[in-house]
Amino acid sequence: MTRHRRRRHLARAPIGLTAGVAAFAGWPRGSEAPLPPHPADAFTRAPAPTLVQPFAIGIDPMARLLLVNIDGDPDEVYLGFEPQAFDDEVHGRGLIVVAWRRDGRVDVYHQPSVTLDPATYDIAGAGLHAMLERPFDGAWFEIRETGVDADLRFHDADGRRVELTVRELGTRPRPRFGLLAPMGDAATSPSALPLVLLRDFSFVRRAASEVRVAIDGREHRIDALPVPIDRQAATFVRYAQAPLIARLNPAHDGAATLLDGAASGVRTIAETIGATRLAVVRNETHTAIERLARSAGDQAVQIAFDPPFANPLDLADGADLAGRFTITSDPTLGSVWGDYRVTRAGDAVDITMTPSGGWRPSERKWSVRLVYAVTRVFRTWPTTYVWRARLDLAAEGGPSMVSSWERVTP
Repeated sequence: MTRHRRRRHLARAPIGLTAGVAAFAGWPRGSEAPLPPHPADAFTRAPAPTLVQPFAIGIDPMARLLLVNIDGDPDEVYLGFEPQAFDDEVHGRGLIVVAWRRDGRVDVYHQPSVTLDPATYDIAGAGLHAMLERPFDGAWFEIRETGVDADLRFHDADGRRVELTVRELGTRPRPRFGLLAPMGDAATSPSALPLVLLRDFSFVRRAASEVRVAIDGREHRIDALPVPIDRQAATFVRYAQAPLIARLNPAHDGAATLLDGAASGVRTIAETIGATRLAVVRNETHTAIERLARSAGDQAVQIAFDPPFANPLDLADGADLAGRFTITSDPTLGSVWGDYRVTRAGDAVDITMTPSGGWRPSERKWSVRLVYAVTRVFRTWPTTYVWRARLDLAAEGGPSMVSSWERVTP
């Protein structure tokens, strides 16, 4: 199966009870014991007064998200649609629809009131094909305790009328759970590690629901979820309230971020949305970053290092250090685990980060865990990413950094 055919945000796979039980056997559980500290001979004799901070977490808030797949009955152009609602100081207020194309790229249709940056769509599949304004007259997209209610109409780039209706008609509250959506599995040339964090997520059930996708007058069959959720048959249509899209270590080419490294404590950096907080520790040999967190409203994304990530300026020539990192957010969303390595040769410092441990869900609901267990892409897609950075500590004007992500075969 090619990456293009399995690139939907939530992948599908054949499922059976035997396969599910077997998959649970390899599910990582628990927390590892702390690693020993870095050896003292890896550092110069005294900590530098300045701390080089090579990490960053970008945040893209969203009000609501809906995902509708028609992979099983595809259009000649599109395989799925992703309505999104925004209401924030960066994007403004309004609706957009990300339309996933058969060639792996995306078309983005948006109301004039929504401000978008085309460059951010390089984390979506093979990247952006077209970005077009559409009024979405009379459209609505709401999520209530009893489920989703959305209706959108627009004309695509070829002038064809697209109609999307998703309406749950039940009166009972819908079950919700946490998910790290495998959006990153579709990206071919990512500028960052995309972390689509859905703490209030649900599938649309088949009963008591109206789901309709029509393109140019032709109705398309909706994909079904192969296992029940809470003993109810479900479609592969899914949605989330207040998703948080984080971009870990966006590609960089320029001056490195420098901070005061003279003492331990927490550094707070104001951002356009929320703030970045760093927990810094210091001893007789070096300063190090223990944790880095980026907040947005009542949500946050944190990366923790074990051992704490040493200040590159404190490394002795020839130093070669390794450790691990953990990315967490809301407790319902589990964690992403990985390894880091940092080496120094003269004034050059090389850093690599690989999310080699993948995603470790924290969901306790058996039916949801079964979906995650048998559809491996949920847990393994982060392992196909690696971040590489090179610092030039002697660059004119101060330390500089060039960094990028690439997709690899784990």
